[in-house]
Amino acid sequence: MATNRIAHTVWTGDLLTGSGVVSFDSSGIAEQPVTWASRSQEANGKTSPEELIAGAHSSCFSMALSHALAGAGTPPSRLETRAEVTFQPGEGITGIHLFVRGEVPGLDEEGFVAAAEEAKKNCPVSQALAGTTISLSAELA
Repeated sequence: MATNRIAHTVWTGDLLTGSGVVSFDSSGIAEQPVTWASRSQEANGKTSPEELIAGAHSSCFSMALSHALAGAGTPPSRLETRAEVTFQPGEGITGIHLFVRGEVPGLDEEGFVAAAEEAKKNCPVSQALAGTTISLSAELA
C-alpha cells in the first residue's frame, strides 16, 4: 500500500528578505523557519531545503543499509549516517556526500563498504535524487 507524506511552506516577501515556515503536516513535528540567508549563508537557527534533503537521505540510507545487512545475516547493532548536501547559489545542489559508520558484528570492512554502496544505489531517496552526484564514505566502528 502506498503512503503519502505531506509538508507545506508559507513564504512571505521576496527571496532575499522574505521568510517562510515549513510545516510537517503528516507527522505534526515542529514547524521550522526558513530564509534565503539560512540557505545560502549561515543557518542561524533556521533550516533550508538542503538540510531537509540531508535528513531525508540520511534516514532513508540508514534504513536501506540496515535492511540489507540484516537480510545478509549480519544485522547492525548501530549505524550513524551523516548526509552533507552542497548548495551553490546560482547552480543549485551540486552534490551529496553520505558518511556512514557502523557497528556490525561478524562483518569485515570490505563487506561493510560493499553493503553501503548497494544501499546507496537502492535507497529510494538516492534514486529520487539520481540527477545529483552522490558519494559515500563507509567505515566500521
